[in-house]
Amino acid sequence: MSQLILFNKPYGVLSQFTDPDGRPTLADYVRESGVYAAGRLDFDSEGLLLLTDDGQLQHTIAHPRNKLPKTYWVQVEGAIDAEALAALRAGVTLKDGKTAPAKARQLSEPVVWPRTPPIRERKSIPTSWLELTIREGRNRQVRRMTAAVGFPTLRLIRVAIGNWKLDTLQPGEYRKEQVTLPRAPGGNKPRNPGKSGSDNRSASRAKPRDRTKPGTTARPAGRPAAPPRRPRKPSR
Repeated sequence: MSQLILFNKPYGVLSQFTDPDGRPTLADYVRESGVYAAGRLDFDSEGLLLLTDDGQLQHTIAHPRNKLPKTYWVQVEGAIDAEALAALRAGVTLKDGKTAPAKARQLSEPVVWPRTPPIRERKSIPTSWLELTIREGRNRQVRRMTAAVGFPTLRLIRVAIGNWKLDTLQPGEYRKEQVTLPRAPGGNKPRNPGKSGSDNRSASRAKPRDRTKPGTTARPAGRPAAPPRRPRKPSR
């Protein structure tokens, strides 16, 4: 089984364990050794970040080909409207191409921890929240999507990756789970790296019983016995 860590990354923390510029990193919060981030979460974003000690699990979570859904709570500038939500659901055109269709819905203001520092907020312009689920992993994608429909992102919190959820974790907290990777497609066990048809048993076997008579030398298996030698005639 593989170890999986669900970490609530605070705002202003890098999704890595070292930084030459001395900024806060995962090492300031996660005390487990031998684990690495499966994917990334921007420095100015908050919420769920997964870490694991298993390279295959890390690849399964992070690789875009697997398209794990990622769900975000997004606070935007302005009152989000039905037209903007429809555009997000259909996919919006960014500089690097059109995004895949997303799940988007308006969200009542959630009960979440206060951010440090607080968001940049203008008194003359209201803010609103939406829940957005995407299956892509482009750079700063959510922020670019909301800006493209006219509602810049002020705060971004990731609350779920696949079936893993943030739940009640507070910033800087984490919990550990044990994960078993699924079997290969078709439910077959991984093939044994030895010969085809091997049943994975140990190669050692019981030795055959020694049937050599006392005072004689055993011959190699499979070699026929030599014919008996004729007695030599006495010399005259």
